[in-house]
Amino acid sequence: MLPKGNGVICDIGHGDRVIALRADLDALPLPDTKDVPYRSTVENVTHACGHDVHTTVLLGAGLALAQLAERDELPGRVRLLFQPAEEHMPSGAPEVIAAGGLKDVSGIFALHCYPQLPVGLVGVRSGPFTAAADKVEVTLTGRGGHTARPHLTADLVHALGRVVVDVPSLLDRRVDPRAGVSMVFGAVRAGEAANAIPIEGYARATVRVLNRDAWREVPELITQLIHDVVAGTGAEAHVKYTRGVPPVVNDRLATAVIAGAAGAALGPERVVEAEISMGGEDFAFYLEQVPGAMIRLGCGIPGSDVKFDIHQSAFDVDERSIGYGVRVMVHTALAALSAGAF
Repeated sequence: MLPKGNGVICDIGHGDRVIALRADLDALPLPDTKDVPYRSTVENVTHACGHDVHTTVLLGAGLALAQLAERDELPGRVRLLFQPAEEHMPSGAPEVIAAGGLKDVSGIFALHCYPQLPVGLVGVRSGPFTAAADKVEVTLTGRGGHTARPHLTADLVHALGRVVVDVPSLLDRRVDPRAGVSMVFGAVRAGEAANAIPIEGYARATVRVLNRDAWREVPELITQLIHDVVAGTGAEAHVKYTRGVPPVVNDRLATAVIAGAAGAALGPERVVEAEISMGGEDFAFYLEQVPGAMIRLGCGIPGSDVKFDIHQSAFDVDERSIGYGVRVMVHTALAALSAGAF
């Protein structure tokens, strides 16, 4: 049990060689609108990202691995990491690491539901897999006044418009495009009256980055670009840059191990290349410590007219994906313990 009582670390088997499998536990603050027996029983809380599937898969894999351990057929230890707070900041991965979750671990693996893939398929990719996800809040202050005399004010609405339009554009020219940097504003607010220039306004954005080196550099660069853009407007800028999660960059050898294991478990024709996602995933914190890989678990419902995506109230899965996930993770643990690749 983790110190806060909201997660579990469990070792199966014996030996110095340890491979970790991770599942995330938490749900999202959304109503569950699907009509199924496993519909959420908590109002405005639902597993709209498939974490209930991830947890069930890990539990099933643990039961199967425990049977192998009882028969002395498990060539090492497998550590199950049931992790809280993947959807929240601060995230739960650092908490698991601080509690010793990666002690003696030589490799770590995970899967994530992906409704765009039909059930029975898994998506695998080496290298960049998901993006870092940071937040930026820009607060502008200045002398307000009448819109009839903007020259006597620091026109904050105009200045915010410059920030929202110019900073992402300039950022694109200052970073290698292969780094996969995306800055998108989701909130802008300043003033109430049409004929009054306000004295304060703000804009909030997310910054997503696929490359680890670029991710380390962008906070200073974005902060400087904001100040440069605002400098000519007469407004004062305060920038709050909040780190989120690093990018998930799958290890080459670990990816080969899980791809081979998935092929052995399901058949090689069921292993396809995964697309890169600009979403964030705190599995990245583990990969900063040990090599590993995450894959996508196909859970799309055949014949369904509804195209589901994660983080939707109606999100649903084909429950057969659970069995496929268990088989893949068991084969992965055994292959990783036997491979000696890490």
